[in-house]
Amino acid sequence: MNRAIILVSGGLDSLVTASIAHDENDEVYFLHLNYGQKTEARELKSFQAICDYYHPTDQRVIHLSYIKEFGGSSLVDENLLIPEERVTNELPSTYVPFRNGNFICVAVHYAETIKANRIYIGAVEVDGTAYPDCRQNFFLYLQTAINAGLKNYSLEICTPLIKLSKSEIVRLGVERQVPFHLSWSCYSNNELACGKCESCYYRLKSFAACGCKDPIPYAEN
Repeated sequence: MNRAIILVSGGLDSLVTASIAHDENDEVYFLHLNYGQKTEARELKSFQAICDYYHPTDQRVIHLSYIKEFGGSSLVDENLLIPEERVTNELPSTYVPFRNGNFICVAVHYAETIKANRIYIGAVEVDGTAYPDCRQNFFLYLQTAINAGLKNYSLEICTPLIKLSKSEIVRLGVERQVPFHLSWSCYSNNELACGKCESCYYRLKSFAACGCKDPIPYAEN
């Protein structure tokens, strides 16, 4: 039996990943991490809606307050503005240091307590700025380290979207009939998506490339 922990932020990528994991496993456990991000309330609302849609075996919300305390990212620091320009040659201020590493560690703890054998994360290596903790090699090395710390038991880190472009992810979601209207990707706003931040930019661009209309509301396209 395959039992999986799914990291579900409430965003587009994690939604498509949740859909895939739901079909590939016997039991799925949805895990959401609040870390003081500026759209924490809206992301949590999306997570809860996605749980209501897919009916996981269990769902957990964990608070990682120390990430906001350390700062270092415009996603959590109120003194830093979310950038509207696209940065391709250096890390943007939206990068949260080792965020995916922190998330995976929490997921491993959860997985080991229920003996789940898979962890799914909707990391994407393509499109926009390649955050260092979104690279395929990062997860392969992390999986090796994690399994070195387990006894008579092993875990697989699944990254089904890692090599897809954002438009390919949207197309896959359309094919799978995922409820895109339940997701939220904006870095800045909690009511109407800003339409200007990097996340909104690539999301809108990808829906347009697929000839589809993004069903979430925007203040500006």
